[in-house]
Amino acid sequence: MIDLKPACHRMADLLAGVTDDQLTGPTPCAEYTVADLVTHVDGVAQGFASLARRTGGEQAELTFADGWPDGTAEHVRALGEAWDDTAAWEGSTAVAADLALPNELWGRISLTEMVVHGWDLARATGQPFALPEETLLACLDHVTEFVPKAPVPELWGTPAQVADDAPLIDRIVAVTGRTP
Repeated sequence: MIDLKPACHRMADLLAGVTDDQLTGPTPCAEYTVADLVTHVDGVAQGFASLARRTGGEQAELTFADGWPDGTAEHVRALGEAWDDTAAWEGSTAVAADLALPNELWGRISLTEMVVHGWDLARATGQPFALPEETLLACLDHVTEFVPKAPVPELWGTPAQVADDAPLIDRIVAVTGRTP
């Protein structure tokens, strides 16, 4: 079991630091503006929290008029809490007819979403990004094993080259196709 709460709390803090005038700005995810990235993070947080709880519930629609940023931050914090239950990490879950994975892997994917997109959001909005070494090591272990053989490889860019002794976050984002 991995503690997702540090990454989720950092993401919530980053969301609070985004200003309305930054929402149309670019991010390291070439296809996403800041607003698009926030919308993605909101959907991921709700979806993966539902998966952890095995509720399969409906996701609320994010609207910047009344759900931003507090609603998104609440969903992100709830994601960390949902994966804090050891039962969330047991068994396997199918999210589509052809995509069933062990819940332990879904939890690691959830962590990676918060870490990598947290870095993306920090980079796009000029905010600092730091996480505990334990969190970063868990994410690095996951991306180095998972990304090269991911079931949906087009979600990741070509890995960037970094030194073997580069900071953990640089190594993580490089594996996912970002240039630190």
